[in-house]
Amino acid sequence: DTSKLAAGLGSRWALAETGLPARNEEANPFDPEDAPGLRLHHPFGLVPVLRHGEFALYETPAILRYLDRLQRGADLVPASPRAEARMLQVMSVATAQVYWPLVRQVFSNGYYLPRLGQDADQAAFSSGLAWAPLVLDALDQVADEGLVLTGEGLTLADLMLAPMLAYFNAVPEAARLTGKRGALSAWLDRVSARPAFAATRPPCLTEPTP
Repeated sequence: DTSKLAAGLGSRWALAETGLPARNEEANPFDPEDAPGLRLHHPFGLVPVLRHGEFALYETPAILRYLDRLQRGADLVPASPRAEARMLQVMSVATAQVYWPLVRQVFSNGYYLPRLGQDADQAAFSSGLAWAPLVLDALDQVADEGLVLTGEGLTLADLMLAPMLAYFNAVPEAARLTGKRGALSAWLDRVSARPAFAATRPPCLTEPTP
């Protein structure tokens, strides 16, 4: 029984797709009350964290690969060596080039903090938005190539990247940038329509804007 998965949309989505039993426990790494508890499972006090019995695991790529190995029927790793390599490339890009500028800078400051009534960092927002076209163009090329990011078969790259772009697209200016990349937009539309993706979307992406 997989349990104690701290907030992480890609990991929650993977659990839903594989059908593995799990219990989610939400935690906010930026909340002083939650941080000490998180450090019991993650040395840096971050999310997500997966506990499977006595085994604890952190970092999204490692969690996704582990879940895939637990449920081989999910087929989340392509059989083709080139497609697998491209999948790993997309996962690396998501970690290094997508998460910080598109999620932490654009989404956090352009959507999340304003909804909480908190001051946004406009310089960080602008910086992330300026970096986004380079990243989106690279991902659009991958989607257009057709090895991964097709929406026809789910891979670990889909599970990692799609939630990040869903957050990014919550900002109107960001969504317009994504919409200009035809192959990438078509892929995101297809994977976003999967029932498990919709079921694991966080409330902040499903509730109407005040």
